[in-house]
Amino acid sequence: MIFDNNIDRRKFLKRAAITAAGAVGFPYFVRSSALGKAGNVAASNRIVMGCIGVGGMGTGNMVNFLEKDNAQVVAVCDVDKKHREGARDRVNEKYKNKDCACYNDFRELIDRDDIDAVSLGLPDHWHAIPAIAAAKSGKDVYGEKPFSHNLAEGRAMCEAMKRYGRVWQTGSWQRSRDNFHHACELVRNGRIGKVHTVEVGLPSGHGKLEEDKFKLCPPPEELDYDFWLGPAPYSPYCPARVHFHWRWNLDYGGGQLMDWVGHHVDIAHWGLGLDYTGPVEIEGNGEYPRDGLWNSPTKYRLTAKYANGITMIFGGGQDDIVCGGTKWIGEDGWIWASRNLLKAEPERILKEVIGPDEIKLYKSRDHIGNFLDCIKSRQLTITPSEVAHRSASVGHIGQIAMELGRKLKWNPQDERFINDDEANSLLGRPMRSPWSLL
Repeated sequence: MIFDNNIDRRKFLKRAAITAAGAVGFPYFVRSSALGKAGNVAASNRIVMGCIGVGGMGTGNMVNFLEKDNAQVVAVCDVDKKHREGARDRVNEKYKNKDCACYNDFRELIDRDDIDAVSLGLPDHWHAIPAIAAAKSGKDVYGEKPFSHNLAEGRAMCEAMKRYGRVWQTGSWQRSRDNFHHACELVRNGRIGKVHTVEVGLPSGHGKLEEDKFKLCPPPEELDYDFWLGPAPYSPYCPARVHFHWRWNLDYGGGQLMDWVGHHVDIAHWGLGLDYTGPVEIEGNGEYPRDGLWNSPTKYRLTAKYANGITMIFGGGQDDIVCGGTKWIGEDGWIWASRNLLKAEPERILKEVIGPDEIKLYKSRDHIGNFLDCIKSRQLTITPSEVAHRSASVGHIGQIAMELGRKLKWNPQDERFINDDEANSLLGRPMRSPWSLL
């Protein structure tokens, strides 16, 4: 089916849907003018964006969208007035106008019919509700890692993206870097023989704050604190609870484990060809603070076993695992990839070229650009929802194994622990009224 030149691009994007089977192709063609050209894209053919959560990472993502000629940011939202007004000013400065709208409530932004896609830069406990609401309203979503705050929310997000036919890109941008891509292709094509073990080194510890930041006090006037808490249990305000340091409290984040599982464990899965499954067994231990506000593990070590016999050892603060990368160990050598380095034994492996008849992985060198391209093509992005969910799920079930202090059997097809009601009860959590996933 070919659309004529008079079709409205936004109506096309709203009704476009990826097939329930997850096929990459999409049986429609968009007129060439809708694709635009770098530096010369008509306003009617730009992807209209709204940015929800514009603190540190959210602002960084927003700036990346502002740099794209085929996107235009028209609205920002944050429960912190300083964040949202600062973001608004950056948008207006970019476009040399005062058109950017500001919202405290993400639902008002999502309700706008003129917005095609949203960028979510929110704490983990706020990942699911806005994502599902955006999908239901016909908007595509760029969301941060880890994919979700718990496994049940992650599964609900995946189902929403499928049900409403939306394009999702996760901020697991390492897949759009050459060294990770090359390492994974080498592993997938057997350059180190059959892989038996993977080591994934993640950061450890917590952030650092002055003692007075942990003292209870009234929230600042610019922060809608009750809205910031949202579906999380109510707790009194102190500065150490919000913004960047929320990640050290399990009510809102998952510590260093969940902060990084969407990067390095994600890459481990990519290299192993395990994007759409998970381990069948997991166990681990962690060192938890004895008291205080921050309660995520500072050191941790987990072992996951997969149905194909591969063992993944991952953790933070472990002397025998190099932090900041992934190491695949095979019968004929090993490959280690980080953001700055690519090493192998034997070293000559790194110079090998993947042949035309070998496995070629999805290639992107522009993570934001890949998302925007896929909005128009309706193809899967390089880090779609199901893949991101599976990467995060290893961390979610690992947290449960550490909390219970025992080895757990996992069914990756049903996403349930085997014969363990107590463990299964921890896969999700109730939401504080009036919030829900529906």
